[in-house]
Order: sequence, then C-alpha cells, then structure tokens
Amino acid sequence: VQLQASGGGLVRDGGSLRLSCAASGRIYSIDHMGWYRQVPGNEREMVATLSYTGRAEYGDSVKGRFTISRDNARNTGFLQMNSLKPEDTAVYYCRETVSSYEGSHMLTADYWGQGTQVTVSS
Repeated sequence: VQLQASGGGLVRDGGSLRLSCAASGRIYSIDHMGWYRQVPGNEREMVATLSYTGRAEYGDSVKGRFTISRDNARNTGFLQMNSLKPEDTAVYYCRETVSSYEGSHMLTADYWGQGTQVTVSS
C-alpha cells in the first residue's frame, strides 16, 4: 500500500487549498484516515481525522475552517482548507489505517503519505 499526498502550494492569507491523499495497492478497506502537519523543530500535530463510521475530529486551531472527507470508491481522502492563515504553514501528511490483501492474508496497518508543503503568505 502506498499513499500519495498532493495539493499543497503557496497561497495568500485567507485563501484556500484542497489536499488529496490517494491510496494504491490491493486495498480491501480504509478504516481510518487523518491529516497531520509539522513545522521544522516542532512535533507533528493532528489536523483532522475521519473514522470509518464518518466521525470527524479537528484540531482546535482549524475547527470551522478545514473539512476532512473521502471518496471510498477512489480510495482518496481530502482536506479542504479555507480561510488559511500564515500559521497554517507546514508540511501536511496524510495517514490511513488500511486493510489490504497481502498474499493469502489480510493485513491491517498504518501508512503515511510523503507530505505536501503548504505555505500561506501574509
């Protein structure tokens, strides 16, 4: 299983971006997904998570501005980011708990995407 994150870029204060996280491989199901971000020198922080049942949770700093979602048919997750602020500048990572076919077995494991840079200018 591989996760490919995309959609980052440079945007001005108040702008919007939509991040995508595409999972590939012999996927049976995506059980849980989340977006995290990290600034150099800081720990990685949770931005938003989405459970298999559709329950979403958000970090306090992004509530009301960001929306997490997914397209199960395309094994792709999204993070819609509106009203971006300079303090949202970070590398954003997606993480998914995926059940996949590995030979004759089913494997459930966590996977991380490679990260996509989001820069918000003031």
